[in-house]
Amino acid sequence: MALKTFGSRIRKALAGMAALAMAAAPVAAEAQGISTLRDAEIEQWLEDYSRPIFRAAGLNADSIEIIIVNDPTFNAFAGGRYMGVNTGLFTFAKTPNEIEGVIAHEAGHLAGNHSARSAEAMANASKPMILGLLLAGAAIAAGAPEAGMGILGLGQNIAIKDFLVYSRSQEATADQSSITYLNRLGKSTKGAMDIWSRMRNYQIITGQRVNPFLQSHPLANERFSALQTRAMESPYFNVEDSPEDIHRLRLIQAKIKGFLHEPQQTLRDYPLSDQSDPARYARAVAYYRNSQIEKALDEVQKLTEAHPANPYFHELEGQILFEYGRTNESIAPHRKTVELLPDNALMRVNLARALIASHEPDLIDEATTQLKRAVSMERDNGFAWFELARAYAEQGETAKADLATAESRFQAGAQADANHFARRALPGLERGTTEWRQAMDIILATQPAEGAPPLPSANPPRPSSLPGPEQREPQDTSKPDVPDPVVIDSN
Repeated sequence: MALKTFGSRIRKALAGMAALAMAAAPVAAEAQGISTLRDAEIEQWLEDYSRPIFRAAGLNADSIEIIIVNDPTFNAFAGGRYMGVNTGLFTFAKTPNEIEGVIAHEAGHLAGNHSARSAEAMANASKPMILGLLLAGAAIAAGAPEAGMGILGLGQNIAIKDFLVYSRSQEATADQSSITYLNRLGKSTKGAMDIWSRMRNYQIITGQRVNPFLQSHPLANERFSALQTRAMESPYFNVEDSPEDIHRLRLIQAKIKGFLHEPQQTLRDYPLSDQSDPARYARAVAYYRNSQIEKALDEVQKLTEAHPANPYFHELEGQILFEYGRTNESIAPHRKTVELLPDNALMRVNLARALIASHEPDLIDEATTQLKRAVSMERDNGFAWFELARAYAEQGETAKADLATAESRFQAGAQADANHFARRALPGLERGTTEWRQAMDIILATQPAEGAPPLPSANPPRPSSLPGPEQREPQDTSKPDVPDPVVIDSN
């Protein structure tokens, strides 16, 4: 699991989080420190459950990006081509079907085009900026304009009302649409009712609406009443989740609690008397975060022995070993994850990091291959590009290291840095190659309107004839010093 903070500085992931700490550019959401998670297991779960719902809603499922927000509150949101879910949505739910009900509701927003966007806003907003706008719109709709503007961070020439408009009627429409989509898939509508029933009880007990999800949506009591009759009329109302599906959710809940709750709290919630897979999973993470490495390895290795085909157990084992300096030992479990999930970029990045840390030339070459595959799968994975820069630097490929660093900074939104590193890379790249074109693309995409050096010429004039050997100046064949890839804080 990896933490990504939308703020003004590069920040490392929490000590207990897995390896992919990713840099992000300053965005409008920085005031409240929005952070997202990258985790292969949770992402795959969301893919498996959301894509059918998107298709049932008539959406292009492959065009929608799902964002996991590191927040313990029960919350979800959607707009443009993004859907966001909080980690609290997983820990609050009792069954997968309850989360399906929320996903179907958000699909209703997307299908109804409930995000009103201006061309300027969509053209200029980065993904983190869009996330901030979505959350700001939710707060403003809840009657908290000051909070919404605080989230938006001001400083932008985009009016929130031109980007995103929420209304109670749109929420009601999305609720009704969710029942339609679930019926099309033969899924139960009971989960949606169970969620709102529990939230209604919570509101009655607390007497206040302090949850972001509830603040941007009608009261749970209203939603429950509006949905009850239609949901209960569904022929699939009593269809239940399979034990396998429930077990899969329990594992994800255990992982989230292990990583995001205090270790001692996790160990109380999952005592040694509980020998189930989710309990072992949660304890392994809690021990790991508490620097009790042998206990952590004992728990996770029992899981890998019992379930050798589960890639996420091997991933955790590799992460524990890597983070605590047992680099060579971590390579084997990371190799296993790539073997089991060859199409997952995050698994390849994890393996590459371990290979680079070995400082062995053959393993560095393998790391480069793994990272090239990873960035071909996820072009916008700035951390993968940064690791590729490190691998190239280890190999003495200075220009390619600069180019990969430029791409990493470009994906993080640091355009000045990206332009600088691309210009630095260009002279060392063979004209007309893929890498040379990539550097030129970055330079063109990040060229400021004023005050920048002139653009490099794509087609400089060629000499009429090549100089003879006696006219050529001697070449310096010594290798230049190879700088480590540098991440420059844009602040």
